[in-house]
Amino acid sequence: MRTIDQDTPEKSKKDTDKKKPDISHEDDEGSRTVLPGDHIGITEEFASGEGTYSLAGDIYANRTGKVHVNKKDRKISVVPITSVPPVINKGDIVIGEIVNVRDSVAIVSISSIKGSSEREFMSDDNFVIHISDVKDSYVKDLSREFSLGDVVKAKVIDTEKMRLTTSDDSLGVMTSRCSKCHGILRMEDKNLKCPSCGRIEHRKLSKDYGTGVV
Repeated sequence: MRTIDQDTPEKSKKDTDKKKPDISHEDDEGSRTVLPGDHIGITEEFASGEGTYSLAGDIYANRTGKVHVNKKDRKISVVPITSVPPVINKGDIVIGEIVNVRDSVAIVSISSIKGSSEREFMSDDNFVIHISDVKDSYVKDLSREFSLGDVVKAKVIDTEKMRLTTSDDSLGVMTSRCSKCHGILRMEDKNLKCPSCGRIEHRKLSKDYGTGVV
């Protein structure tokens, strides 16, 4: 009589040791405090909610706050913890989203100020990146450097005129989506390629693009 081996193969050590983010699975209750760029979950488990962005299957915080998980909707969000918005100063490094691109300026909605306390910033006033402040070299078409929805890291150069610059190598677009199918763009040969539709796009990139490091 033939004997069938019913032993179940052991999972590889790589699978069992895979580290998952430290998340409190509680409905609408705050858990750990996170900073912009912190890894907080994966898209296989959660939908990306307010104060977050997704990249290559991972979910990152887009602002300083508390991680909130809604079990019913399977959505993970980051809720601000500051009650009084801080004042933006010249020289501050800020994180924001491109909300409009015009001929000579890109409009940025700032979500947080990078610094010793990773200050949260909430305001209806938007800042601008003038075409002359995008990078050191000449920029002919601003729409090739920024696109609607891009998450950018920039430096404040004028608080009265509310101007930003991305000329430094560490500044620029941190995450971006395909303008055709809205898939997350990935780095390939110093350009961005959409893994979904194959479209190649250009941006003024931060050297930290796609790393989750702010």
